[in-house]
Amino acid sequence: MADPREPENGAVELGTPNAAAPTGTMSTRRLRSEDYNDYSSTDVTPEGSPPDGMNGFAHPESYQRFGETNGTTWYQTLIHLLKGNIGTGLLGLPLAVKNAGILLGPLSLLVMGVVAVHCMGILVKCAHHFCNRFQKQFVDYGGAVMYGLEATPSACLRTHAIWGRRVVGLFLIITQLGFCCVYFVFLADNLKQVVSAANGTTNDCSSNRTVVMTPTMDSRLYMLSILPFVVLLTFIQNLKVLSIFSMLANVAMLVSLVVIYQYIVRDIPDPRNLPLAAAWKTYPLFFGTAIFAFEGIGVVLPLENKMKKPRQFPVILYVGMTIVTILYISLSVLGYLRFGADIQASITLNLPNCWLYQAVKLLFSFGIFFTYAVQFYVPAEIIIPPLVARVSERWGWLVNLLLRMALVCVTCVLAILIPRLDLVISLVGSVSSSALALIFPPLLEIATYYSEGMHPLVIAKDIAISLFGFVGFVVGTYEALVELVAPAATVVNATTVLVQ
Repeated sequence: MADPREPENGAVELGTPNAAAPTGTMSTRRLRSEDYNDYSSTDVTPEGSPPDGMNGFAHPESYQRFGETNGTTWYQTLIHLLKGNIGTGLLGLPLAVKNAGILLGPLSLLVMGVVAVHCMGILVKCAHHFCNRFQKQFVDYGGAVMYGLEATPSACLRTHAIWGRRVVGLFLIITQLGFCCVYFVFLADNLKQVVSAANGTTNDCSSNRTVVMTPTMDSRLYMLSILPFVVLLTFIQNLKVLSIFSMLANVAMLVSLVVIYQYIVRDIPDPRNLPLAAAWKTYPLFFGTAIFAFEGIGVVLPLENKMKKPRQFPVILYVGMTIVTILYISLSVLGYLRFGADIQASITLNLPNCWLYQAVKLLFSFGIFFTYAVQFYVPAEIIIPPLVARVSERWGWLVNLLLRMALVCVTCVLAILIPRLDLVISLVGSVSSSALALIFPPLLEIATYYSEGMHPLVIAKDIAISLFGFVGFVVGTYEALVELVAPAATVVNATTVLVQ
C-alpha cells in the first residue's frame, strides 16, 4: 500500500539542483531504475521511489537500496559524483578568489568544502534513519525534510510537514532555472569574444600578443540569437537521447579543462602584489560563487541508491569530494595567480585569442549548450505535466511545447536582465544553493534526532552551520543586487573582453 505522504499520481521526486527524478514520459508513470542511464549533476538524476511491492528492511544491517543487482560499481559512482559537482561554477572560482584574497579565498574554499561534505553526510544519515523507521527503500531530499518535520515535538510543524517537501522542491526549481540563466550568459560571453577576435585569430598563442578586437553586437543580442536553438533543443524529451548529449557535453568540458590547466600553470607572475585578503564588501560575492560550485548535495542520495554495495558510499563520498575540493582550490588559485586583477567571470574569457584556445571556448560552449537541455528537464517535468493534464489530449502536445518555449524564454529574459556572469552565479548561489547545501541539512538533523536526544554540542554545531548559510544567503544576495544596480568601478565587467 502506497505511503499517503508520497506525491500523488506519480509526481516527480526531487533530489538535487543538478539532478532530479524525472518521469520517463509526460505521463504520470514513475521512472524505474531500468528506465534510465545516469543523469546526475550537469545531468538529470532519476531519483524515483522503488517499484510498488518491494519490501523494506527493518534494520540497518539488512538495509539495501533498490536496484542493487544491476547497480553501479564504486568506480562508476565516483565518476558520477565528480560529474555531479563539477560544472560552470568551477570556471568562476578564480574571480571568487579575487573577491576574497589570495590567502583568504583558498582557506575559505577549504572550509566550505568541509562543511558542504559534512552536510551531505547529514542528509544521507537522516535518509537512512527514515528508511529504517518507515521500512522504505528510498527517501529523497524533499521526503527526508518532510519526515523530519513530522518527527519534531512541534504540533504545528508536524501538521504542515508536507511544506518541507514543497519548499525543497521550490528551491530545486529555482536552482535549476538559475543554472539555465547562467548558461545563457556563459554562451553569449564566450561566443561574443570568439567572434570579436575572429579576424585576428592566429596560431600564435603567446600571452603578450596584442589582438585588435572587432566591434560586435551586445552580448544580450547573442542571447537572443541563441534562444531559438535552445528552444528546439528543449523539445527533446527522451531521456536516452538526452543522455547521449550529456555524454558529449562531459567529454567536451573535460578536454577543455585539461587544456586550460596546461596554460595557467605556465608563466605565473610574481604573486606578491596580490592582496592576501580582499575588501569585506566583495567577500559575499565570493560566498555566492563558492556555494554555487559546491552545491551538489542532492546528487548523493540517488547515487547511493543505485550502488551495488551502498555501504561503500561514505568512503566514495569523502574521496570524491576531496578530489573536487582540490580541483576547485587549484584552478581558482592558479587562475588568479596567472591573470591577477584581470581575471574575468569565466577563466575561459582570459585565454589567448589563438586557434587552440578559441577552440577551447567553443568546445566548452558546446558542452554547456547541451547541458542546458538536461538541466532544463528537471523544472520542465515538475511544472509542465500538471498544466498539460488540464487540457484535452488533442491539444496536450501543443501546450507542452508552448510551455517549454515559455520557460526557456523566461530564463533568457532573466539572463538579459542580469548580463553579468559573475553576478548571476553569485545570486543563484546565495539565494538557493546556500539553502539546499548549508541551511536545510543541519536543521533536518535537529528535527530528526531532537526527540531522541542530541548532545548540546551537536545542536550548537548544526545551528552554527545554518546561521552561517543564512547570513551568506542574506548578505550575498544583498551585495549581488547592490553590485547589479550600482557596479563598483574596480570590478571587471563580465562581458568585457581582455585584450592580450
